[in-house]
Amino acid sequence: MSEPEFTATGVRIDRWPRSLTRAGEVRIEDGRLALLTSYGSEIDSAPLGTVRAGRPWFAKPDEAVATVNGTRYKISGSGSGRLLDALRKVRSRPRP
Repeated sequence: MSEPEFTATGVRIDRWPRSLTRAGEVRIEDGRLALLTSYGSEIDSAPLGTVRAGRPWFAKPDEAVATVNGTRYKISGSGSGRLLDALRKVRSRPRP
């Protein structure tokens, strides 16, 4: 198993209108984005090529929205901005 390219812990993950976890984890590993609960159970995951992520104009500075497998999740906490940067960085890498 390889080292994760990005991981952010202690993030809140919401699926409107309810919270799924207040201390979850977002991980990019082996070309996949995974949303995990505080206990490590997978909420959802998908290949990076199918994930859409961004920050809507109405979002707070520490919030991002990610669409994974057609489901929209609000990710908030200190890791949300770093998540968007990591997605841009991973996607811009040349493929072998």
